[in-house]
Amino acid sequence: MTGDGLTLTVEEGIARITLDRPEAGNAITLPLARALLAAAIRCENDPAIRCIMMTGNGRLFCAGGDVQLLAGAGQNRPEVLSELIAAVHAAVQRLARGSKPLVTLVNGPAAGAGFSLAILGDVVIGARSAHFTAAYGAIGLTPDGGLSWLLPRLVGLRKAQDIILTNRRIKADEAQAIGLVTRIADDEALAEEGLTVARAIAAGPVAALSASRALLYDSFETGFETQLDRELRSMAAAGASGESEEGLRALLQKQTPDFRKV
Repeated sequence: MTGDGLTLTVEEGIARITLDRPEAGNAITLPLARALLAAAIRCENDPAIRCIMMTGNGRLFCAGGDVQLLAGAGQNRPEVLSELIAAVHAAVQRLARGSKPLVTLVNGPAAGAGFSLAILGDVVIGARSAHFTAAYGAIGLTPDGGLSWLLPRLVGLRKAQDIILTNRRIKADEAQAIGLVTRIADDEALAEEGLTVARAIAAGPVAALSASRALLYDSFETGFETQLDRELRSMAAAGASGESEEGLRALLQKQTPDFRKV
């Protein structure tokens, strides 16, 4: 799958989504947003895909929405923004709530909606050259792509307020220190580091991992007792699965489980 500023390849059970407008900093246009949604749907429905890896091509991860598009919209800007953001949000929701774990490799600067996409992963690996900027205030706009939901949950309300309202740049070391990224890697080692993580996830019990990521997301919206009940129901369902059977068999026989055959 290639075109509209995005490429999707599948190998070893890993879908690699690459934002592919390097000449424009991988800025998001409506065709790119729709291509991202199509890629997310493909990943959700292809049983051969066990893990998703998302990155950018070129120097930037993603510069956010295409400012040339927005500047040229004139009086139609509200309609253009609504259509663009609706497509981005549909893709974000699929990636966040889907059944496949997501690894994001932040290969360079991420701004605006690119910031949102960068921190959407279950595992987020940032290159040392990466940095993060909300960017919305500089052009009189407000957060999108889930940033106002994700950011305070990752770094706390006070830091989220600082990052969004002051529009300051968060460099890679600080991003790791405050929990924006899982870890950082040297630029030249980023791809291999990400592939190692994605391979480990793809070899794991993907259905159980998917259920675990859903529990984590839902935990912010539920009370303690409700979450305990969800854990119980999730564990009971997992216990009836072939993944559990394979994992227990391998453990008792001192073997490595093969979850791909389940």
